[in-house]
Amino acid sequence: MLKIYHNPRCSKSRQGLALLEESGHEFDIINYLDTPPSYIELAAIVGKLKMAPIELVRKNESIWKEQFKGKDWSDKEIIQAMVDNPKLIERPIVILDNEAVVGRPSENIKNLLT
Repeated sequence: MLKIYHNPRCSKSRQGLALLEESGHEFDIINYLDTPPSYIELAAIVGKLKMAPIELVRKNESIWKEQFKGKDWSDKEIIQAMVDNPKLIERPIVILDNEAVVGRPSENIKNLLT
């Protein structure tokens, strides 16, 4: 199944959503700020992205700068920080079966769908 973890306030996330709508594929929209992923769900997403958890963090968010920046965090602690503070999760994330991409740039989504 195709899913997008979406933030409607984000222009890049809206671009990713538009690409999915144009693709003709059926997909689920998860507004992750309203329905944040659980620790297990986010850990699975990180695995599908094939990246370190720190690569998924929005490091320019004030909450990251104020509470987390400059400290030595384990991968588990970083995932938990994103679960507790979903604004820290980079967006959009598009998942197709066992693969996932961050839709920055939006070409990543196109590549996933082909």
